[in-house]
Amino acid sequence: MDASKCVTGATGFIAGHLTEQLMTAGYSVRGTVRDIQSADAGALRRQLHGDERLELVHADLLEPGSFDRAVDGCDTVFHVASPFVLTVADPARDLVAPAVAGTLNILRACLSSPTTTRVVLTSSIAALVGMPDGGVITESEWNTHSGVDSNPYYYAKTEAERAAWRFMDEHHPQFDLVVINPGQVLGPSHRTTVGTSVANIRDLMTGAIPAITDLDVPYVDVRDVADAHIRASEIAAAHGRYLCVAGVITTRQLVETIKSLGYDGYSFPRLPLDSPTGTRIARIVIKTQPRGLRQYLQAFIGRRLVIDTTRIRNELHVEFRPLEDTIRDTIQDLAAKRHIPPTP
Repeated sequence: MDASKCVTGATGFIAGHLTEQLMTAGYSVRGTVRDIQSADAGALRRQLHGDERLELVHADLLEPGSFDRAVDGCDTVFHVASPFVLTVADPARDLVAPAVAGTLNILRACLSSPTTTRVVLTSSIAALVGMPDGGVITESEWNTHSGVDSNPYYYAKTEAERAAWRFMDEHHPQFDLVVINPGQVLGPSHRTTVGTSVANIRDLMTGAIPAITDLDVPYVDVRDVADAHIRASEIAAAHGRYLCVAGVITTRQLVETIKSLGYDGYSFPRLPLDSPTGTRIARIVIKTQPRGLRQYLQAFIGRRLVIDTTRIRNELHVEFRPLEDTIRDTIQDLAAKRHIPPTP
């Protein structure tokens, strides 16, 4: 195979699967982590059976120059690392700064690396839509509704991607940029902890969420997201942004799917608030939630998401796996790691 691939935040949810799939395809991977001795770094090594083609190196999103060694000699750099949490103490410091500064740090490192010919950036559907106005969402959309004080995670992802495209316009580097914009990412994880998206499945099954609200879920399997990244690196004609969403389901449909797979004995939400009246009640109740979660729910509850994924299907030839497979594998992984009780 050709030069090594660099994956930032290699122990992350998406990045762990990306690293595994790259190595399965025969590539060597240099992955960046903040702590080489962390439990998640050890878990990734075990998952890959100590394969010597995986090299983990230290790098920090907010540390200028720390990615220089990581990208040196790599022809493709996958920038996946970015905080994913809805509620933080200081959104500007904890979300926007690492997302934007981290992206620029990676791009500057790539600018200094003569071997780098393509950067694949993990963005998000958050960069396309902050508060749906109706109509079909395509890659031409930009989130103009979110801000550092209103839905800051969505704002951080938007600003990071905008910063990347501005960098390309200003510097005209020797590499090109392809962006993947996933929806809510589900599936099994290499990590020992539960990520924000998968935590929604856990909470729906353990009584942490008391009500079914009128909320659309633009879902995608983490393994398909990793596959999309690799296709974006290997297909020479790939360019621009690619919405990476398998489909959209309501929270009620998600619960019913979980039950239909034989997991109907768990503590699911009992209060039906997915009607017009229920949505009005929910908008009052969610005011008591933590700020980040509250702002997310206020933006999306009672609103429909219609997403066009023609580009990623036709140009990258991504085939998304069935929702049932994703949900089953997510639940089995949660149970194996004792994040949910064994099947009742």
